[in-house]
Amino acid sequence: MSDNITVAGVSVDTRHWIGGERVASAGTFTDHSPIDGTVLGEIARGGPAEAQAAVAAARDAFPGWAATPRAERARILHAVADGVEKRIEELAIVETTDNGALLRSHRRGVMPRVAHNFRFFADWLLRLDHEDFETRGHTNHVSWDPAGPCVLITPWNAPLMLATWKVAPALAAGDTVVLKPAEWSPLTASLLADIAAEAGLPAGVLNVVQGYGSEIGEALTSHPDVRRISFTGSVPTARRIAESAAANLTPLSLELGGKSPLLVFADADLDLAVDLAVEQYDNAGQVCLAATRLLVEEPVAEEFTRRFVEKATALRQGDPRDEDTDIGPTIHPRQLEKIDGFVRRAVAAGARAVIGGRRGDGQYYAPTLLTDVAQDSEIVQEEVFGPVLTLQTFTGEDEAVRLANDTRFGLAATVATGDRERAERVSARLVAGTVWVNCFFVRDLQAPFGGSRQSGVGREGGTWSFDFYCDLKNTVTAPKGWDHNHG
Repeated sequence: MSDNITVAGVSVDTRHWIGGERVASAGTFTDHSPIDGTVLGEIARGGPAEAQAAVAAARDAFPGWAATPRAERARILHAVADGVEKRIEELAIVETTDNGALLRSHRRGVMPRVAHNFRFFADWLLRLDHEDFETRGHTNHVSWDPAGPCVLITPWNAPLMLATWKVAPALAAGDTVVLKPAEWSPLTASLLADIAAEAGLPAGVLNVVQGYGSEIGEALTSHPDVRRISFTGSVPTARRIAESAAANLTPLSLELGGKSPLLVFADADLDLAVDLAVEQYDNAGQVCLAATRLLVEEPVAEEFTRRFVEKATALRQGDPRDEDTDIGPTIHPRQLEKIDGFVRRAVAAGARAVIGGRRGDGQYYAPTLLTDVAQDSEIVQEEVFGPVLTLQTFTGEDEAVRLANDTRFGLAATVATGDRERAERVSARLVAGTVWVNCFFVRDLQAPFGGSRQSGVGREGGTWSFDFYCDLKNTVTAPKGWDHNHG
């Protein structure tokens, strides 16, 4: 079996990247394209041995990388960004082929954002500082010390962008990294390893290991040499990671998805509100931040629904490589079955499919809107992670907030209203890590990002990322005693 596969004309190494070298495994797993089910190749399937080797490489590389001056770390991260920008087309087509998201989005938005992730944290590192302060004449100096090897476990819905949201700040902080990409979309992580090596990142500072979660994940998350774990994924998996990390009290950052609401008030610009609602079908609904629960004030619910149906049914579903496609496939047959099961159970319980509610050919699921759903129903309470929205109505702010907050999640919320004071009142009462008002998915890396309740633990972004990936130290210095024993 060859160690390289060719995906849309791009060569991708299927082996792990450990200690600056390509490392094979005895076993492999098959990677399929969700677009048409094509076998893309056999990927090295790591286990405890590869996990141990990757952590050892990160541990050995840590002292040198931690001691590297900030300016040099920043220079290398900018070089990584340069490498990403040179290969945007290759990264875009490989990721589209591997996970089914729109090629036009990868070209114009996602891959440029990957480069920006590295540039942002490189620049933030250089201005990371805390003003010294006095305590009874003593000087307090706060520093961000690199923590050590980090395990970063990333999801399949935006593989490279979400990986680099973690990799870039960890490397900037002076940590070394073991990146474990999702087994359903592993390919661009391998390309990132190549780009980082070409940019001059020292061997062992970034390691990439592939494999099925339970087979390799526990060996990574329970390792006593790991100093930080960052995970994006499901609540059940996060619980297992937390249990695994508990023995070593390894700090965790967890982003666990959600069941976010979109609140549409009667005074909202309805065209804007409809646009925001239809946008939730982006990436076939496979977006953790998606506002999948449409909550619409009763006086405008009928008109909102009419306009929504008109706009949503005009969306083009098909091959994500086509420029005119709006919605691509779901990632994997198992995910498609999960989505279809949610909808079938909801309809059996009394929900009505206003649009969609059915599978298409292959791994495609029609954009779906369900009404007549109870607040305590599974379809309202659980994350579907597909192109499925529900619509409920409300009367007044109190009911809107009650419905919005009535899940175990709290990742994000979107509010559509023409009243600035209402926007401020409602936003203050919503349980969410991010609230968007009359907009969606505006994400600045200097802002804190994370979820409340079971949507996650901790915040990343800007200084919050360095707070997580570093050990903060306060050095307190007395005002005198410097000349002791010195003539």
